[in-house]
Amino acid sequence: MNPSHDCRALLQAELLNRPVPPPAAADPLRPILASALAGRNLHQGVLSATLGLPEAAFQTLWASYFPGEHLNLQDGPSLDMLELDDLRNMLLDYRAGVSESEVWMAHVVSYGCSGRHHLWQDLGLADRGELSTLMTQAFPAFAAQNTGDMKWKKFIYRHYCSKEGIYVCPAPSCSECSDHAKCFSPEV
Repeated sequence: MNPSHDCRALLQAELLNRPVPPPAAADPLRPILASALAGRNLHQGVLSATLGLPEAAFQTLWASYFPGEHLNLQDGPSLDMLELDDLRNMLLDYRAGVSESEVWMAHVVSYGCSGRHHLWQDLGLADRGELSTLMTQAFPAFAAQNTGDMKWKKFIYRHYCSKEGIYVCPAPSCSECSDHAKCFSPEV
């Protein structure tokens, strides 16, 4: 087994074993947040030490979902992204409206979009399945539109660009686009 994977699993388990009151304990996004924190602790992804959240929101997240000793988190690479607020607001328009963690995830996902790898990697998650769980739990109406299982970052930007009237795909439909194989190919 991969030592990085072992370390991630131990960190994630430690975070998830911390006693928290309902409704935080039952939040399906809590394991995803734990994975992102474990990834950041292992210097994976591009998130900041606060997962892209404002400091006060990060402290609320920590106290509510993972009370106790903080992990040693450091900032990922310095990023400058003009569309950060627009992406976050777009995701917030689609939030499920069940918990505050959806707002946190809108920050996390929009910040992660600034990286150069697959979104799940830029978020420091263990795999694409965690990202799909995040998207379907936090932004179900948005996730439901990804009927072709397009990679999430490409899907987010495609949706954002079409909403803004910017058309990046030269073909009238994805199935005819020259990048179809890249967007819908299995991830490695």
